[in-house]
Amino acid sequence: MIRLTLPTFLATLLAGTAPVAAQTAERLSVIANGEKVGSVAATRTGDHVAIHYDVKNNGRGPTMDEVIDLGPDGLPWRWTLDGKATFGGDVHERFARDGTTARWSDAMGAREASVSGTALYIGQSASPWALGLYAHALLKAPGGTLPALPGGQLHIDPLGPATIGTARYQAYAISGIDLSPEMILFDAAGALFAVLDTGGATVREGHEGDVPALTALATRLTADRYAGLQKRFAHRIDAPVRIRNVRVFDPVSGTRGAPVSVVFADGRITGIQPLDAPASPGEATIDGAGGTLMPGLHDMHAHISLESALLYLAAGVTAVRDMGNDNAFLPDLIHRIAAGEVAGPRITPNGFLEGRSPYSARLGIVADSEAAALDAVRWYAARGYWQIKIYNSMNPAWVPAITREAHRLGMTVTGHIPAFTNADAMIGAGYDEVTHVNQLMLGWVLDPKEDTRTPLRLTAMKRTATLDLASPRVQHTIELMAARHTAHDPTAVTLELLMGGRDGKPNPAVADYIDHLPIGLQRRRQQAIAPIAGPADAAAYDGAMVKVKQVLKLLHDRGIRLLPGTDDQTGLSVHRELQIYAEAGIPIPEVLRLATLGSERYLGRDQQLGTIARGKLADFLLLPGDPTRDPRELHRIAMVVKDGTLYFPSEIYPAFGIKPFAPAPRLIPPPPASKATGSGPAHDAMDEF
Repeated sequence: MIRLTLPTFLATLLAGTAPVAAQTAERLSVIANGEKVGSVAATRTGDHVAIHYDVKNNGRGPTMDEVIDLGPDGLPWRWTLDGKATFGGDVHERFARDGTTARWSDAMGAREASVSGTALYIGQSASPWALGLYAHALLKAPGGTLPALPGGQLHIDPLGPATIGTARYQAYAISGIDLSPEMILFDAAGALFAVLDTGGATVREGHEGDVPALTALATRLTADRYAGLQKRFAHRIDAPVRIRNVRVFDPVSGTRGAPVSVVFADGRITGIQPLDAPASPGEATIDGAGGTLMPGLHDMHAHISLESALLYLAAGVTAVRDMGNDNAFLPDLIHRIAAGEVAGPRITPNGFLEGRSPYSARLGIVADSEAAALDAVRWYAARGYWQIKIYNSMNPAWVPAITREAHRLGMTVTGHIPAFTNADAMIGAGYDEVTHVNQLMLGWVLDPKEDTRTPLRLTAMKRTATLDLASPRVQHTIELMAARHTAHDPTAVTLELLMGGRDGKPNPAVADYIDHLPIGLQRRRQQAIAPIAGPADAAAYDGAMVKVKQVLKLLHDRGIRLLPGTDDQTGLSVHRELQIYAEAGIPIPEVLRLATLGSERYLGRDQQLGTIARGKLADFLLLPGDPTRDPRELHRIAMVVKDGTLYFPSEIYPAFGIKPFAPAPRLIPPPPASKATGSGPAHDAMDEF
């Protein structure tokens, strides 16, 4: 069998001399948190490519078969994708080019376009192998840029050489597909070696041992990118800053005040002054234009990355609770943000604790025994993690010991409800908080023998559409939570995203702003995520989302603390989470309190944060309008201040392919500092007596 590298194969194909029997085989391993969770197998015979892609991580993942026929330009002229998406939904995607006409059918429906020259179609459900194909086309294109189908454009940037082990590779970043660039490595022959990620890698089979080095490379390259963006977007003013003509939102009263000026310096608020109060010499001035100044928002359920850190700030989210991450990456990110190297919110880290099973999430620490779980609690406590988060595969019998040890060490416990138990049992075992509203609700509809380590923890939500919330089973859980002061982190927006997706329609979770998103993300957000067999399934999921909102209102009315979180990384989803609470019937000012002062009180930081007052940290956002009337106003953030550093979302969003929502306010910098004319008064130590 003749084996050709991709560049050689394409060169011979373009020359019209590709041997009929020429065949190459590529196999890639998908690695997450040090374990293999999937694979990509691609076989090319002449101009025909067959790909099988399968990933199973955390009990879910895509299984896809692709068939590509390459055209004379080395790009797909025929492409079919068939299989199952991450949560089991059917995928049947088609692309074909016939001369100057391209036709495709994906989750958004069937369309066509006239094309001339290179037509770079981006597979909606394509495997990582496609990135190598895109890269070769972009490297041949003028300026490394090509228009893409169904829209937008792709661009490639060389990131420089990289040595992994003893081999040398070339790193590239492909932008335009999603919010953040895709990073890849080509070997010396120009063939795809790896797709990089800060939490793992997709790497050529046989090189799985290189993943730690690949992850370190991804972290360095990503950190370099975001350090550069921090230099561009962080505005530090070495002078007092006066924001004139703003109305301050007070989370305590739930009202906006009269127009005032807010002054801050050296990272702290130094005054809330009458609108006509004179400025002191040397101040910078920002025109608030009668808008609203409100405390920074929180995402109480984050899994933060270098990419999402800056997106959070652009969305006015100045603090997050990280609910589980790579245990080497997260402390490093916290340090980088604190040092000002990269932009990002304050991060409260939780220790992720999972049990061992075929469905284990590859994150944090995976424990094989109760003793190992207790050791993990001690490890997290010694390193200052705030809480322990328990996950699906944990043995419920170990939870009482885990919670006792966490409490002994001054930590609290939150988490999923492990398989084969329910929320009542876990609250009784010591949970201080339950995360995800579906984890709470499934205990009311599941048989104890059903396995929620699988996508059942999503699909079974269909059964809640007809749930009687006045039933004894539901009321017992709610009374138990109220009696034990158990908090709840609903992540309702993620349930809406998973259950509300319909092929060809904007997902309700992003419908208000989908046209602001890059084309790749727009396509994903017009695609069903949960498997929908027919109208009955769709109606059941819609009914389940109605029930979710009713549960939120019921919990709030019963006095159970709600902690707004998303389990997403765009920042923008925080705004939709709050809209859902308002749609559930919780008054909007109270919703805004939950996302500001309420979260800070839960974290024990309300003496420094959560309201805008003299002496507190300069941590707030500026909105042109009034969010107490309509929470959709939260999209239109004009400025974010964190620790006294200014960020303008209109500058940040284009770096992610997002169309900005509001212009930056007018900023008048301070006048040039005057030169000192003397050395100051003479001083003698005896003057103090």
